[in-house]
Amino acid sequence: METGILDYFILPEDVEEIIKGDKNPIIPESRQQLLNLAIGYGKNDTFEVAYDVPGYGRIVEATVTKCKNGYAVNYPEPYMRRREPNCMVIADDKETDKIRYKDRFGVDFEPLRHKTFQWLREQDLIIMPFMAGDENLGYPALVVAPKNAAFFVLALADIQGFIPKEKLKGEFKPIAIIFVAPPFRHTHFDGKQVVVHNRRDDLQELFSYNLYPGPSAKKGVYSVLLDIGEREGWITAHASTVRVITPYDNIMTIMHEGASGGGKSEMTEQLPRELDGRILFGTNIITNEKYHMELKENSELQPVTDDMALCHPSYQNDSKKLVVKDAEKGWFIRLDHITEYGSNPDLERLCIHPKEPLVFLNIVGVPNSTCLIWDHIEDSPGKPCTNPRVIMPRGFIKNTVNDAVEIDIRSFGVRTPPCTRENPSYGIMGILHVLPPSIAWLWRLVAPRGYANPSIIDTEGISSEGVGSYWPFATGKMVKHANLILDQIVETPATKYVLIPNQHIGAYKVGFMPQWIAREYLSRRGGAKFRPDQLSHSRCSLLGYSLESLKIDGEFMPKHFLQVNLQPEVGDEAFDKGAKILTDFFKKELKKYLTTDLSQLGRQIIECCLDDGKLEDYIEIL
Repeated sequence: METGILDYFILPEDVEEIIKGDKNPIIPESRQQLLNLAIGYGKNDTFEVAYDVPGYGRIVEATVTKCKNGYAVNYPEPYMRRREPNCMVIADDKETDKIRYKDRFGVDFEPLRHKTFQWLREQDLIIMPFMAGDENLGYPALVVAPKNAAFFVLALADIQGFIPKEKLKGEFKPIAIIFVAPPFRHTHFDGKQVVVHNRRDDLQELFSYNLYPGPSAKKGVYSVLLDIGEREGWITAHASTVRVITPYDNIMTIMHEGASGGGKSEMTEQLPRELDGRILFGTNIITNEKYHMELKENSELQPVTDDMALCHPSYQNDSKKLVVKDAEKGWFIRLDHITEYGSNPDLERLCIHPKEPLVFLNIVGVPNSTCLIWDHIEDSPGKPCTNPRVIMPRGFIKNTVNDAVEIDIRSFGVRTPPCTRENPSYGIMGILHVLPPSIAWLWRLVAPRGYANPSIIDTEGISSEGVGSYWPFATGKMVKHANLILDQIVETPATKYVLIPNQHIGAYKVGFMPQWIAREYLSRRGGAKFRPDQLSHSRCSLLGYSLESLKIDGEFMPKHFLQVNLQPEVGDEAFDKGAKILTDFFKKELKKYLTTDLSQLGRQIIECCLDDGKLEDYIEIL
C-alpha cells in the first residue's frame, strides 16, 4: 500500500482496516483518470463490470462502452435500469418511519456489515473524497468502491464533484461514507436493489448493494443532506430551478417540485418547436386533432438547480422569498422524451459535442461511434427503456447560475393520465392552477407519482412519493419533514404557488408542454397579480384557482385547456368523478400525518381536507 495514504483521512478503525487490505488503493487525481478506470485501462473499448458470486458464478452487473462522446453504461437486467422505490432500509436504532433492516430481513445487519467490509478488504479499491451539497457548507463525504466499478465512482464525481488527491490536506474526516459491494445483491437480497443506511453518532454509513447510481450515488447523498437538515431544521427541496429572462427583459425565478417524472429536468429545457416554427401543444387522443400555437420568441433560460435545491438557513434574507442554491455539481438528466433527432437541439448539441466525455445510462453504445441520446436501449424487443439518462456536469451547460437565488414562484408538477367520459381519471388539471399556500403544502405532503412514471419500477395507478416528494430518500420522521416544509412556507410569504400537469390535459396528450407554456406565460407577466376576473374557483378545491383566460404573445389559449370540464370529451360528470379520485387519494395519504408531532397549523389544514373544505376555508387558515 502507498506509504501514508491513511494520513489523508481521519477514519474509524474498521474503515482503516478496509483500506489497509489493498496494497495500492486509488485516490483519484483527475476526471481523466476516472474515465480511464471506467473501462479498466484496457485496450478494448468495452468493459464488463463482473463479479464472481458464491453459488451463482460470474455475474455481469454492467457493461461500459467507450464512445466518441462518452461512456455508455448498460445493465443486462432491465430491472437494474431504474430506481427501486423500496430500496432503502435502516440498520440503526435511531428515530425513523422507514422499515428497519431487521424487520424486513429478520436478522441484524451487523454480520452483513462485517462481511461487506471483509469483501472490500479483498478488492482493489477506489477511495474518493467529495463534499456533499454546497462545498462551502462543509459536509465531507467518501466513497469506497471496487476498482472495476469505476464508472459508478465517475458518476458520483460528475454529480457531486470530488476532491483530487493533491488537494487533500490530511484532515479529511467524512460525515458520510458510501460502501459499494454489488455481489451481496444476489447472495442476500434475491437480486433486488438495496441500500442500507446505518446512522452512527458521528458518521452516516451507506451500503450500496447495486450499481445503478440513482438510489445511492445520487439519492444516497440526498439522504445525507436530508438527515442533516432534519437535525438542524432545514430541507433540501426535490426541485429544479430556472431563472427566466423574457424577450421583454422581465426576470422571474421558478422552482419546480414534484415526484420522480414530474418534469423537474424538463423545466430547465427550452420549449421545442415544429420544423415550421409552430408549437404543437397537444393532440386529442380521441379525434387526433392537433392544437398548434405561435410564440414569437423563447425566453432565455438560466438553470440554477436540476433536482436538489438546498434551502439552507445561511442563504435566507429579508425578501420574504425562499432562497435556494444547487446541491449538485452535475445533473442526472432523463432522456425518455428525446425520441428522435431534433427533439431537443440544445441538449442534443451538448451530448453529441461535449467539452469532455459524458456518462450515458440505458443508451445504445457502439465502440468508437457517437452515442445518440434518442437511441434508448430496449427492455424487451420493441420496448425502449423508459429511463435513459445522461450525467451532465453543470459546468458544461451555458448560463448556469452558481449563486443562491430568490424564488418568485414554486410550481408543482404532476404526471396525469388521460381523462374522458368513458374513462374518468385524475387527469382533470388545466394547464396552470394557482394555489393558496395551505393547498400547496398538501400537494407536497401527498406528492403523487402519477401516470406512467418512467424513473422508477412501480408505476401502477396513482401512488404517493411521500412528504416533499423526497421521502423515498429520507431516513427520519415523516411528520418532522412535514412541519419543516410548512414552516418554510409560512416564513416565505412573498413566494407564490402554482400546480402544473404533464402528459395529459383531459383528452389531450401534451407531454411537458403545459409547464413550458406556463413558464413562458408567468415570466411574461412578471410580478403582476392576477385580477379577480382572471381566476375562478376550480370545481375541485384541491386545484385551487383555475384561469379564466391565458393570453401569451397576443394569442388566447382555448379555455378547455384551462378548465378541463369544458372539453366535450370530458364534461362535468367525468371531471367530478376524477375530482373524487383525487380527493379520496389525498384523504387516504394525509391521515398518516395526524400524529401528536404535527404542528397545530398543519393539523388544521389536513382536517380541512378531510372535512371536504372549500377554497375559502383553506385561505382562511393560511
